Amino acid sequence: MLVKERMSRPVIALPPDMPVYDARNLFRQEQIRRAPVIKKGKLIGIVSRQDLVDASPTKATSLSRWEINYLLSKLTVSEIMTKTVTTIDEDTPIEQAARIIADEKIGGLPVMRDGKVAGMITETDLFKVFLEMMGAREVGVRVTALVDDQPGILQKITNAVADVGGSFISFGQFTGEDVATKLITFKVAGAKEEDVKKAIWDIAKEVWDIRECCH
Repeated sequence: MLVKERMSRPVIALPPDMPVYDARNLFRQEQIRRAPVIKKGKLIGIVSRQDLVDASPTKATSLSRWEINYLLSKLTVSEIMTKTVTTIDEDTPIEQAARIIADEKIGGLPVMRDGKVAGMITETDLFKVFLEMMGAREVGVRVTALVDDQPGILQKITNAVADVGGSFISFGQFTGEDVATKLITFKVAGAKEEDVKKAIWDIAKEVWDIRECCH
């Protein structure tokens, strides 16, 4: 899966001379948390909801609402934007985008195509991918088990589940307790909970959780 297949679009972009007051209203209206700043088709910065909050006077201010709005109408997006922007190409694997967002502790990335912003990939987009990958909106038997990290173990699991009539909705593999183990989480349809449990019991090192789940 590539970034272009799950990015948010069309892009809501800001001109650099937009007053912060107007940008704040746009964020509220469109329910967005960040937006690229574009001048003559070129990305020159990015503004987040937190940037807009930081630019606004605190509740402890002695200024009137009229004075606050006047000041915000004079302050422009270009004065509060982050000028050094991390971007990502639209053909980048989705997991690489997730790694960059997690490692850099940012909420989203402008997605580039031929030097122009084609979309945004955000934490929300990645959460939606995670829900899809884990089959979170489908009902089935959900299993979490610790298995030995050895060739053929996943085939044994899938064959055992198939033998009791189960078909996989989702399958995830994660770091185990040590280098010799893996933690797997999967969801299957078409099989009963007790039958799935019996099928994998002697294959898994430990079955941590098994349940009917979930809408």
